[in-house]
Amino acid sequence: MRETEQYLIDVAYPYWEAEAEIARRFFRAKPTGEQHVYWLKAQLWKELHPVDGYFSGLHRELANLVEMFPEVDRTVDRHHYHGLMEQMVQEFNHYVLQADILEYLLGRKIGAEDTNQLPQEKALGELRRSLVAGSPVQKAAVLVTEGGGARLFREGRKLKGSVLERKIAAAMEVIYQDEKNHYRVAAQEAAAAVANKRDLKAMKRAIERVSLQRVHMRNEMFQYPLSAEAVKRCVARFHRPV
Repeated sequence: MRETEQYLIDVAYPYWEAEAEIARRFFRAKPTGEQHVYWLKAQLWKELHPVDGYFSGLHRELANLVEMFPEVDRTVDRHHYHGLMEQMVQEFNHYVLQADILEYLLGRKIGAEDTNQLPQEKALGELRRSLVAGSPVQKAAVLVTEGGGARLFREGRKLKGSVLERKIAAAMEVIYQDEKNHYRVAAQEAAAAVANKRDLKAMKRAIERVSLQRVHMRNEMFQYPLSAEAVKRCVARFHRPV
């Protein structure tokens, strides 16, 4: 099982590092306030509306918690319920931290209209939902791709300098610490769905499809620090033999 988990992580790894490279290039280029507003609006949309077949967006997930509450210690384990509540608090805090930065940039209160779903994010959601609705192996594969290995937050936490950069770094430090080990848990759950080599091959393909689309999503969010050819080279550079 552990060998399979590592295999799945190795499949996703070069795409995670491509996301990291996109973030590094963007931040090193000393982006304008307008460029920061652009990616923050897109990221805030992702924080509020991650509807992918596993997660139904903060509003729906909170409603689900309310509906589940009467069943605590009946049909719902209290520890499981507590874990779900903690996850919701973390996820909403991630939105709050980044929304505060956007308000700082705009100099005004923000609203729902200040979030923006970009085309590559829409395509990513559609792909993820199609796989979740497919075979159990495809559904499990989507778990491994969640969050892109927290690479955006790993890079953002390193920022230093201006007040804005320090604000971004502080927010991303919190998010990174919350999410940095999610991929290990996801790989463990996904590996349990693999029964044979055919399953593993199908899962590998699904991970690659979603992970590549995640790279396109990040590249669009940060206004294309990498060309299409540079994306291919970056993925190839971090490729691990699997």
